[in-house]
Amino acid sequence: MQTYEQELQQVKSFLLEHDDYLVVSHVQPDGDAVSSTLAVGWLLSCLGKKFTMINEGPIPKRMKMLWHAEDILNLSEQHPGRTFSHVICVDCADFARVGYTKQVFADHASIVNIDHHPTNDRYGAVNLVVPDAAATAEILYDLLNLFEVNWDADIATAIYTGLLTDTGGFRYSNTSPKVMSIASDLLSYGVNGPEIAETLLEEMTLPQMKVLVQALNTLSLSEDGKIAWVYVTPEFMELCGAVSEDLEGIVNYPRNIQGVEVGILFKSLKSGIVKASLRSAGKVDVAALAQIFGGGGHVRAAGCSIEGSLHDIIPRVIEQVRLKL
Repeated sequence: MQTYEQELQQVKSFLLEHDDYLVVSHVQPDGDAVSSTLAVGWLLSCLGKKFTMINEGPIPKRMKMLWHAEDILNLSEQHPGRTFSHVICVDCADFARVGYTKQVFADHASIVNIDHHPTNDRYGAVNLVVPDAAATAEILYDLLNLFEVNWDADIATAIYTGLLTDTGGFRYSNTSPKVMSIASDLLSYGVNGPEIAETLLEEMTLPQMKVLVQALNTLSLSEDGKIAWVYVTPEFMELCGAVSEDLEGIVNYPRNIQGVEVGILFKSLKSGIVKASLRSAGKVDVAALAQIFGGGGHVRAAGCSIEGSLHDIIPRVIEQVRLKL
């Protein structure tokens, strides 16, 4: 078993020895996924390497203020028209999380897997997986410091964004002394912490507010008050003019009810799939719960996708949660 330092050096060697990289993150990217993609892109640009950043779908509009975020290709609209032999996956707990971007992986492509999810199955030829890290951005902070590159406000803002979003504004239990030390260092490069927090954690679009209202109208609690859940349907989304990124944070509302141990957001898709986002107050390992249904994540935040209807899936998931309480 390699040490963290050895894994860092192995990734460094990979980046120096090759060229023409593909950088990808998980489907429906969040702040850590986007910022990690851009951090790798920034490093490769400093090294004079050729690279392409891509995701299965669009980047959340609120992330467009980050360095070269507009350069992350949306595969559903912009196909690179070729494949890549050297791939860097960031913040992808398992290979399935790269989604349709695997179409542009060359056969037998060499994959670097940089991630912080405990459920990561180490699918890369080179793996840099740190389950104790608060965010993939935290790992990339260490990686970038192995290179002789000059930090600036652009890269500092990207790393800060990943830390801010995956720690819930430095409120979650993964906010370690190291995280706060890194954040302090990043602020010294000119990161505008209050502005980023306002944009990413406070502001809501009108469709986001409307779909929140619709979701809260579906609120249900278990008899003992320890499980709370809401759901969203395609009809809700259309009625509110909402898109997937507008669902960000809704799962926290059922979770924040006093006495609730597990909060869940169920999102029904037209394809017959239901996505479940799970949040724990700390007593229940929701990553283990998500794995039962083929998903994964963190002890306190996880998710899964299940084929079926809301009517059938909600009681199945709730029953599994009850067994863990």
